[in-house]
Amino acid sequence: MRVIGIDPGLRTLGWGVVDVAGSRLTHVENGLCRSEGQDLAARLLSIFEQLSAVVARLVPDTAAVEQTFVNKDGAGTLKLGQARGIAMLVPARAGLSVGEYAPNTVKKTVVGVGHADKRQIDHMVRLQLPGVQIAGPDAADALAIALCHAHHARASGKLEAALRKAG
Repeated sequence: MRVIGIDPGLRTLGWGVVDVAGSRLTHVENGLCRSEGQDLAARLLSIFEQLSAVVARLVPDTAAVEQTFVNKDGAGTLKLGQARGIAMLVPARAGLSVGEYAPNTVKKTVVGVGHADKRQIDHMVRLQLPGVQIAGPDAADALAIALCHAHHARASGKLEAALRKAG
């Protein structure tokens, strides 16, 4: 199973792809989509086109996106929500199922602590994917989202297999 994790952002959207084979996780690629243009529509289009090219080139089987947290800046939250819409639309348009995870769920799954900082996330991603070269903090977050989705998919697959075996 090939998983793409996406960390939505209007200026910089991070993405990371891992392959999952049983309990083995392998880094495929990671990177950043940087928005271009002055107005919001042009920036969203730029992110859409860049992420679409990544999905077309790497052909993931499933996707995961971090849920938006609401902060004090309502306008900023709305803009982030629009970038998150692009992050969900691109894989959905490619026919992929899209998992959504709260930031604390990603951190707890990858680091073991729900309030981990960016340094801790980067460190644990590097431990789980030895030798990985990470394009930046947003790409590290995206890889963490992909790892979280892989762990949850494996766990749900084991549960379904056990239920089939018992029934």
